Amino acid sequence: MASLLLAVIYVAFISLGLPDALLGAAWPTMSQDLGAPVSWAGGISMTISAATICSALLSDRLTLRFGTGRITAASVAITAAALLGFSVAPNYWVLVLLAVPYGLGAGGVDAALNNYVAIHYESRHMSWLHCMWGVGALIGPYVMGHALAGGQGWPWGYRYIGFLQIGLTAILILSLPLWKSRKAAAAPAPSGPGPDPDSDSGPDAGAQGAQSAELRKPLGLKGVLAIRGAREILIMFLCYCAIEQTAMLWGSSYMVLGQGIDKTTAARWASLFCIGITVGRGLSGFITMKLSDPAMIRLGQVLIAFGAVTMLIPLPNHIGVLAGLMIVGFGCAPIYPCVIHSTPGYFGEENSQAIIGVQMAFAYVGSMLMPPLFGLIAQYMSIGLFPFYLFAFLLLMVVMHETLRRKRA
Repeated sequence: MASLLLAVIYVAFISLGLPDALLGAAWPTMSQDLGAPVSWAGGISMTISAATICSALLSDRLTLRFGTGRITAASVAITAAALLGFSVAPNYWVLVLLAVPYGLGAGGVDAALNNYVAIHYESRHMSWLHCMWGVGALIGPYVMGHALAGGQGWPWGYRYIGFLQIGLTAILILSLPLWKSRKAAAAPAPSGPGPDPDSDSGPDAGAQGAQSAELRKPLGLKGVLAIRGAREILIMFLCYCAIEQTAMLWGSSYMVLGQGIDKTTAARWASLFCIGITVGRGLSGFITMKLSDPAMIRLGQVLIAFGAVTMLIPLPNHIGVLAGLMIVGFGCAPIYPCVIHSTPGYFGEENSQAIIGVQMAFAYVGSMLMPPLFGLIAQYMSIGLFPFYLFAFLLLMVVMHETLRRKRA
């Protein structure tokens, strides 16, 4: 039963990534069909992010009341409805309105599933699950491209993904008894950093954790911020997402405007970063069998630093830029899943859902605000500051991680 539930969660993570790159892939066509300026895609994206932040902050309260399985199924159903709504939207403003349930569904499933896996499964599964998210994020644009190339238009691209989400909703509803069975016979959280996460690893530890979770009240944002070390791990998460999303959004522009690479080559190689993350998370799953979560985070930070420096080395045929971008992707690969997986070890299972929910909120704040901030820097100063911008957030992330280690050791 546990293996079957894990398979369901793997499928859920693929589904979680499916819609993430749809808007970017479809917007050049959508903007023409809807008569909207190209820049207006930012309005939809920011609305999705804002709604995701709200649902992530509410995830602790909702999960305590309804349980992870129900929240996941309901969130995917809401996302499916929003995607199907996108496919019939008559104008831009309807898309903005539909972006609200779109973001609410994404934030709910993201926070609930990440906490559940962090508590009940080994670190390698967290890395592989986020690798599956990358697979979904790569499949989504392919589905949209298939719909556009076949003359069906962008609405059918959204419909195809919406139908897949409906199918997943049905699977999740049918799997609800598995979540209950897992809760009743829950295994303890696997090894991680902090005082001694294995100290309560007896056969009844998971059940006791589940009972305490049911009895406690939601912490809320103020309660999370009052926990020693919580602010550091939240800032870490914001920094990580600032690096990831800035690299994804501005990597191609840096190649063209900062390094003189032609647009065609830059577009072709822009996926190097995402490939680095996806492949890196697949490999990280195996490495976590030997290294702890803090060691994996430090390894990722070293790789990001090395990649940022490599981008500045003037090698023939711009190999330094291309290799550096992929190395930054490899460095990002273990950080996100290992920070989440280490959270119960640092703060206890009874606090992890609340903290991970706020982590998701901080993640989307970083994703929403920091890439546009670099856009202003590129416009008014120089896009050549791209590697230094990544390095600045990396430095802050390293300081926060080491401070967290000292506070929670």
